[in-house]
Amino acid sequence: MTYETILIETPAPGVGLVRLNRPQALNALNAQITREIFAALEAFDADDSVRCIVLTGSDKAFAAGADIKEMEATDAVTLFASNDFTDWSRMTRVRKPVIAAVSGWALGGGCEMAMICDMIVASETAKFGQPEITIGVIPGAGGTQRLTRAVGKAIAMEMILANRHLTAQEALHYGLVNRVYPVESYLTEAIQLAEKIAGMPGAAAKLAKEAVNKAFELSLTEGLNYEKRNFYLLFGTEDKAEGMKAFVEKRKAEWKHR
Repeated sequence: MTYETILIETPAPGVGLVRLNRPQALNALNAQITREIFAALEAFDADDSVRCIVLTGSDKAFAAGADIKEMEATDAVTLFASNDFTDWSRMTRVRKPVIAAVSGWALGGGCEMAMICDMIVASETAKFGQPEITIGVIPGAGGTQRLTRAVGKAIAMEMILANRHLTAQEALHYGLVNRVYPVESYLTEAIQLAEKIAGMPGAAAKLAKEAVNKAFELSLTEGLNYEKRNFYLLFGTEDKAEGMKAFVEKRKAEWKHR
């Protein structure tokens, strides 16, 4: 597929990189760029040579929200009929781990897109916010739900109702991001983290990701049963046999990712 609003590359073994590339609009998310992002993530998900994906923007902006010019002309009936935001569920169906590398603005849909990823590595300049109320609406791609689960009710309410922005250090404190680095190195660090994950057995990484995500959807009893199911499944993989044999033989495992 030819992309016009994103760039893709494989910067390290086992790592796919998707970079938002609408600098003139601070990577604002319109219909085209979201479609291309989802398509690129799905393509890397289907690529056996890629085992972890990094999603990033520019140093100035991961994504400064939705494209308001595009949204301004939309009405309730059109939105309901097109159900565009349902398309965002495509990101949640990516089975391989996805790391958001965030610098500068991550507002509105940009913050929501980062939160759909499995981890967030931030630069010291990152700012997270859900400012939709300032234009008369609310978050519509998961902001009220994922943000509340990440930072708690009180902080989520302040961000959504009073347009509070979290700095990178505040986001780290409240558990929204994993790590914070200088702007000069955050992307390199994110790629190195992705490379480390890509070096783990692929089937185990996928099933571990699924199990962790289920913790937000299931009761404890249901979640424990799901975890046990995935644990049992991995005993049918070649990597389980290799990993345990390598441990007993005191050598480094050679993963086949199956």
